[in-house]
Amino acid sequence: MDAWTGHDVPNLPGDAPTLKLYDSARRSVQPVTPGETATMYVCGITPYDATHLGHAATMIAFDLVNRLWRDAGHRVDYVQNVTDIDDPLLERAARDGEDWVVLAMRETALFREDMEALRIIPPAHYVGAVESIPAIAGHVRDLVAKGAAYRLEDGTGDVYFDIAAAPRWGYESNLSRDEMTTLSAERGGDPERAGKRDPLDPLLWRGAREGEPVWDGGDLGPGRPGWHIECATIALNLLGDTIDVQGGGSDLLYPHHECSAAHAEVLTGAAPFASHYVHAGMIGLDGEKMSKSKGNLVFVSRLRADGVDPMGVRLGLLSGQYRTDREWTDEVRKAGEQRLARWREASAAPSGPSGAGLVAAVREALASDLDAPAALAVVDAWAEAALSGAGDDTTAPKLMAEAVDALLGVRL
Repeated sequence: MDAWTGHDVPNLPGDAPTLKLYDSARRSVQPVTPGETATMYVCGITPYDATHLGHAATMIAFDLVNRLWRDAGHRVDYVQNVTDIDDPLLERAARDGEDWVVLAMRETALFREDMEALRIIPPAHYVGAVESIPAIAGHVRDLVAKGAAYRLEDGTGDVYFDIAAAPRWGYESNLSRDEMTTLSAERGGDPERAGKRDPLDPLLWRGAREGEPVWDGGDLGPGRPGWHIECATIALNLLGDTIDVQGGGSDLLYPHHECSAAHAEVLTGAAPFASHYVHAGMIGLDGEKMSKSKGNLVFVSRLRADGVDPMGVRLGLLSGQYRTDREWTDEVRKAGEQRLARWREASAAPSGPSGAGLVAAVREALASDLDAPAALAVVDAWAEAALSGAGDDTTAPKLMAEAVDALLGVRL
């Protein structure tokens, strides 16, 4: 599957500080210390609707990670998936009387357009679940062979992961069993299903059902993969046994990331699967999390169609701390557009305060757990000074525009 079209990222002078990120497993901010090549896996969309601002905020957060690594001189091997076969996609297609393949292709194409408009650096590998099914089925068979998975004895052909085979189970989310059970029921799990060894055991392979698409699973029989093993397989096959960052929205911490990490660790014997599990906060509207089920979505494509500059949208989303649940309002949008206009005006000034000092300050803010609000404040202060005539660095306005582009992903 092809990603969207990328863009040139300016090279900045000076040295970048070490990036520090909050790791959900250790519940603290820790340095990220990749090798020459930094590796990151970010969970992508299930393409049954357009890109909303919750998606956009998550992708922008991990785009900052990508940019900071590149600024520090790392090569970045970034993988993102598309869950182009799953229950929500089939349910939406059935509701609307549409072919699920057509629905997935259309919404994936729209997501690409939105990501390009928001200047998200494309992943090195953009991979669909459907194209990965042979590899996923192979990993499920491996887990069965290891005694870490079992088939239900109800004739469905469904195969489940045995969480008892994962000695580190629960280390990532740090949740109690009661909390896990509640979230599992809310987020696609089936803790009430009879015949499972443990209510929290996640589905690996769904046996064939009438009216549903199926693929050849070899010894597993016909069926289709579960959600968590999809991401484990794609990450392992493209990035290796361990990675630097596994990322996504905070609603993926459990069960999705807990399960995918457990699958990967049992398959390889290497732990932890990721040195950092990083989660972006939720975007709300009218006091509630923005979600398809609530019908309170603000779509990136709708904002674009209404003439809102995507860079203003990006600045609006960057104005809040990435791990914090926050609201999208007309005031946030307007503030982003106003900030964009002010920065563009300042970037055309004849001179300004030190450009090198600006770059260093923005780097330091972002290296401290992606403190975008602090970085925006640095640029705001520089812009106001430049527009008031302060500073005599004639190279500073150009460097300011390059820094904002390279580090914040905002084109002036």
